[in-house]
Amino acid sequence: MSFSKFNKLFFLPFLLVGMLFSQAVRQPDYDLQRQKMVQEQISARGVRDPALIKAMQKVERHRFVPEKYRALAYTDRPLPIGEGQTISQPYIVALMTELLELHRTDKVLEIGTGSGYQAAILAEICDSVFTIEIIPSLGQNAQQLFNKLGYHNIHCKIGDGYLGWLEYAPFDAIIVTCAPSKIPEPLKEQLAEDGRLIIPVGAAYAQELVLLTKQKGKLIHKSVIPVRFVPMLRSGGGVY
Repeated sequence: MSFSKFNKLFFLPFLLVGMLFSQAVRQPDYDLQRQKMVQEQISARGVRDPALIKAMQKVERHRFVPEKYRALAYTDRPLPIGEGQTISQPYIVALMTELLELHRTDKVLEIGTGSGYQAAILAEICDSVFTIEIIPSLGQNAQQLFNKLGYHNIHCKIGDGYLGWLEYAPFDAIIVTCAPSKIPEPLKEQLAEDGRLIIPVGAAYAQELVLLTKQKGKLIHKSVIPVRFVPMLRSGGGVY
């Protein structure tokens, strides 16, 4: 064997290791980004629920955004997910979830599946999640992702969220991630006694986040903060 051939064979393993190391270095450290997101965007803003913090540390937000936006998955902002819809800012997801004061045994209804991220957070905390998406492509994509990630306690359907999901009512908590001009009556009726409903209400992307609690059959309203959500869509077209 010539010296030049020996040289190439000797250094080949080192070249391969170097190439693999270089590829590994280029891969985003999503775990680190996620922990930083929770620390700086969630905990630093006063979110304290241990189960919620644990869920947000675990659920991989980058899995729920289109590939071209994955570099921004853990930034403090909403992101497009297609069909004119967005995945909410991480802090808003955390705030709305914490306001529901969830328990392990709770059954939760979500209106507006979208990317599926909010449902995944809920599924880490609660017994069961029922989520409704009006746009078929988004609902189907979310269901496929739930299956892939092993979320067997999430039940997803395509339908008009304004009507709720009467078959499985009442719900201990209801979370709405799109904004109607007024709170849907079916959702009020499907809320269990002592249940909590969090919903953005208002028109044209400028709404008030409202928390409702049902006590002795009556709903107690509490305004939380101004927010900006996509409108709640009607099944026949238009918005509520």
